[in-house]
Amino acid sequence: MKNFSKKVKYSILSLREKFLSTMLSKHLDTTFTNSTTKTMISSTETITFSTETEKNIKLVSENVFNIMKSCGNNPIKYIEYMEAEGTKVFRIKDASKKLQKINEDEGLITELNGKKALYMNFILGLGLSFTFKPALVMSYGEIEPYYMLREFYKWYSLKTGLPGFNFTAQENFKKYLKNINDSSIKNLNYKDMLELKEAIARDSEANEFVINAVKLKEGGEKVFKKMNDGGANI
Repeated sequence: MKNFSKKVKYSILSLREKFLSTMLSKHLDTTFTNSTTKTMISSTETITFSTETEKNIKLVSENVFNIMKSCGNNPIKYIEYMEAEGTKVFRIKDASKKLQKINEDEGLITELNGKKALYMNFILGLGLSFTFKPALVMSYGEIEPYYMLREFYKWYSLKTGLPGFNFTAQENFKKYLKNINDSSIKNLNYKDMLELKEAIARDSEANEFVINAVKLKEGGEKVFKKMNDGGANI
């Protein structure tokens, strides 16, 4: 039942992201058609972007899958891996409540600028600064394995250099995912639209990976049960 609820949760989020991506694509098509200059620039950038991005997407999926298997989907192992790669990890009291004040969630916090960065640095005791480097920020206590897997997947995508994690892209992603009918999306410039599209893709990839990981675990449990019952032909 727990695995089913996880699949439902991430499936609903994926549907919202697909709807948002469809809405964005309509505006991207309009921008593409209406500007000769942008058409020439976007045509070149998109092809380059797409080829390299596709290779890295596959690389991320394969590598995270292998890491997941080797560490037994243990949240602490993911955290240790991140720390070994130089990413800072912060466990603070009432993390969720504190992060909600700046429209952030527990887990991977991507780069921040301005007032959001100032606030984040303050609550983490890092002094006063208007910039904040990506870090993992969570409350104390037990960590749900699949939630941590999702955050780890996004972190690995960021570490690999996949696009969509810059401050503006992430801010727009949070804004429009919260209100997918916000018509102001059409006022974004072409560059911001492309970056938003990448931000949506990165989150969707993490969701799909977790959904498949849950399915894989369910499948393994069913086979194990059949073996115990003497009914599995493998």
